[in-house]
Amino acid sequence: MLPDLDKDFKSGTTFVEKKFLNLGIIMAGATLNFKEILGYGGKALPLIIFNIILAFSVAYLIGRKLQVSANTSTLVGAGTSICGGTAIATLASIIKAKEIEIAYAMTAIFLFDILAALSYPYLATSLGLTPNQFGFLAGTAINDTSSVAAAEATYNVLNNLDINLAITVKLTRITMLIAVAVVFTIITFRKETKMNDTSDNKATSTSQDTSEKLSVGQTVIKVFPKFILVFIFMAILNTVGVFQNISGASTFFSKGYKFLNTTALAGVGFKINFKDLVTKGVKPVILGGCTWLAVFASSFLFVLIFASFIG
Repeated sequence: MLPDLDKDFKSGTTFVEKKFLNLGIIMAGATLNFKEILGYGGKALPLIIFNIILAFSVAYLIGRKLQVSANTSTLVGAGTSICGGTAIATLASIIKAKEIEIAYAMTAIFLFDILAALSYPYLATSLGLTPNQFGFLAGTAINDTSSVAAAEATYNVLNNLDINLAITVKLTRITMLIAVAVVFTIITFRKETKMNDTSDNKATSTSQDTSEKLSVGQTVIKVFPKFILVFIFMAILNTVGVFQNISGASTFFSKGYKFLNTTALAGVGFKINFKDLVTKGVKPVILGGCTWLAVFASSFLFVLIFASFIG
């Protein structure tokens, strides 16, 4: 008897979507170095935090007006302000987003990520921005790590340089995924707790207070995705130099997490109806454009106003 191709295919894409995303995020952690982040990248931290708050605020405000789901707004805000597909994948598992919401969010940030990667090097060169200013602009306002690397490579060619400042700033942004994941884990757990409490009219105020205390004290331990903890552990190992002593490890992790994330997102794409994405995904794209524009304006004004601080 021949296997049910449709059933087996869907099962395979589901496995890839869930497992490969987690593995990809773990391998991405092995490319982080906290020493670099605390150095040059540390200067960009105030701007990064401000952009995260700004992106989520714009995403929720515009998303509400466009009648986009809260989950889609959350994913667009995270993808724009932190690290594109990696942030979307991480928060999607926490807030339990639907596959169509993930696809909408990916579409919403993809177009503007490419636009930024292609235009920022030429914009910075034409305006005479310093390498540090470009590093801040590209590192804080381009979504995906590979796009940041591409933009910086173009900038280096245009200006006959060999720098990696934008990547350092970008890695600092990625570490903020840890804090954002914790926040949304707590928010999601609290929502679920309130829903359970609402359905139980016989609960006493004392027991409710106890439940509230437990939800705050045990949320991260019980609900926080375990693969994020491994992500942090891998980053620590890379920071102390463990992977530097292993030949080819850096290249393996760098290419590995890109392959896994790309494959996983392809798995998501196989389960999406393209017709629905085109007809119903216009509003998320508008949302992504507004969020991207807000982050770009914030970073661009910062590099102009605080040029002396940047160096």
